[in-house]
Amino acid sequence: MWEKVKSVGGGLLEEWGIILIILLTAFGSFFLGQISASEASQPSVAVRIAPEAGEPRGMHIGGLIVASRTGEVYHYPWCPGASQMKRENQVWFADETAAQKAGYTPSKNCAGLNPGM
Repeated sequence: MWEKVKSVGGGLLEEWGIILIILLTAFGSFFLGQISASEASQPSVAVRIAPEAGEPRGMHIGGLIVASRTGEVYHYPWCPGASQMKRENQVWFADETAAQKAGYTPSKNCAGLNPGM
């Protein structure tokens, strides 16, 4: 029986085996080429130090609230209005109550300020 299976299998292998090997090699080469081409087209990653955006706006030693000598409103140091003030015009307060006692009102474009305090 083994000889019968071997003779039938051997005949198929001779006829279709070479064709199958050629096709598998061709498809394998094609898809490996596709994979390597897609990896080559990927842009390389570069890590750089981000540029600083203007002058740093850290916390001032004098307090938490800043107002302008020429203005009427007070801001947190990170609010947009505070970044537009000249350094020589800045007046610093420890809290909102001190700024309000000095005659300043909360800025409307600075989130988190309490207008009813």
